[in-house]
Amino acid sequence: MRKVITLLLLTTTIFNTNAQSEITGEDDFGSWFMYFGTNKIADKWSIHTEAQFRYYEMASNFNQLLLRTGVNYHINSDAIATLGYGFIDTDPTFREFDILGDDALFENNSISEHRIFEQFILKNKVWEFKFEHRYRLEQRFVQNNFTGISNTLHRARYRIQMTLPLTDIFFLNFYDEIFINLQNDAFGQNRAYAALGVNVTDNLSMQVGYLKNHFSETNFDRFQVGVFYNTDLRGIFKKKE
Repeated sequence: MRKVITLLLLTTTIFNTNAQSEITGEDDFGSWFMYFGTNKIADKWSIHTEAQFRYYEMASNFNQLLLRTGVNYHINSDAIATLGYGFIDTDPTFREFDILGDDALFENNSISEHRIFEQFILKNKVWEFKFEHRYRLEQRFVQNNFTGISNTLHRARYRIQMTLPLTDIFFLNFYDEIFINLQNDAFGQNRAYAALGVNVTDNLSMQVGYLKNHFSETNFDRFQVGVFYNTDLRGIFKKKE
């Protein structure tokens, strides 16, 4: 009898795990394609620009669009303060399920989010290792477009990043970032990242890497391609003499 109960429990666990992965896509290798830019407009000021396209599968099955911008104040070469805004459009469903009949599929099940954030970055160097500490607070205004329910959420994030130059062209980049909810359950998620980077020019670089995105009940594996393009626009904004 005990063996039968153990077998039933094991079967139930396997079934629940498979059902969870079918709903969330946890077993699929997804992808993030990203652009980041720091556009200098004065000696102490720059504009942050960012766009990310995220997929549940490799370059297919849309998950999320993230657009972000902000104003950076460069206190010095190792300290930057930022005030910014982001828009995020998310499709939370890995698979479409017909729960109400063939003619009653969800037509708009997306989640829209307007986000304000405050950020502070500190940089330091230990031997050849370059470290960056990023502290961020977020005020999130989230709306479920299917139910019409809106929520205001608050979150804190901390990311420690390490860059190791291999040559003048190639480098390694690693980071770990934790998300802390300021309401309900404190733990939000954790992201661990490793990548190989290449300096294409003085102001253009690329990274190709892997991200493990850990939530309380799920884990996602993501292939990442990032493009970093920094421009100097001070000539445009400089006052004519």
